[in-house]
Amino acid sequence: MLLAIDVGNTNTTIALYDGAGHRGTWRISTDGQRTADEYAMWLTNMLAMNGVRLNEVRRVVLASVVPPATFNLGWLCRKHIGCDPLVVSTKIDLGVEVRITNPQEAGADRLINTLAGFETYGGDLIIIDIGTATTFDIVDEDGAYCGGIIAPGPHPSLEALHRAAAMLPKVDIARPERVVGKGTVAGMQSGIFWGYVSLIEGLVARVKDEMARPMTVIATGGLGVLFAKATPAIDHYDSDLTMRGLLAVARRHWGPSYPFPNHREAHG
Repeated sequence: MLLAIDVGNTNTTIALYDGAGHRGTWRISTDGQRTADEYAMWLTNMLAMNGVRLNEVRRVVLASVVPPATFNLGWLCRKHIGCDPLVVSTKIDLGVEVRITNPQEAGADRLINTLAGFETYGGDLIIIDIGTATTFDIVDEDGAYCGGIIAPGPHPSLEALHRAAAMLPKVDIARPERVVGKGTVAGMQSGIFWGYVSLIEGLVARVKDEMARPMTVIATGGLGVLFAKATPAIDHYDSDLTMRGLLAVARRHWGPSYPFPNHREAHG
């Protein structure tokens, strides 16, 4: 069995696969101070819900943007599973050429999104991952990662607004019926929601103009589906993109033993 682990700034997603495919997915808040033993206790309970023991796991592929969590998850693998995790970085062969000034700066999440995006949709892509940060990754016609854009995510933007302005409350991210809010909460929701739609539309248009060719736009991340429904600038929403990228890395290194539903099957 294989564990695929995606460590984001806010949440960590762990999925289990065997020779028949996907067995389960679990999420936990990302905490750089969580120890290997704490991860083991939590994961043992999650796996048990699916009738699986932790010692049945044989391999682990890991992508992380939080170095302390990477370290502790590495100890989880060595101490409780008995293997070294395959950690996604530019130091291993991903089959992705990185065409930026300093390739070491390319985040693991952006590389596996590039890999999965190219496998699923072909080249000439703009991949928008909406999370703690909103990233726009540009995938060339031959599948190379050739740069991108990093903007604050919706939640940190709202939190910054609340903290900086004493009279502004905390609000949830939601799609308001009107652009012009009739109150403080409605106005804040409009600003964050339609502001992000405008950010997406504006940056997509500028990237397409700069690249001077048609491009397919993919949204992913926890909030991706909310914004994908609000603008024709996004062609597809793909919730499984990052996990498929991790599985593609696993197959590249260990052979085609970990199947995953194709895009149409995964999303109906």
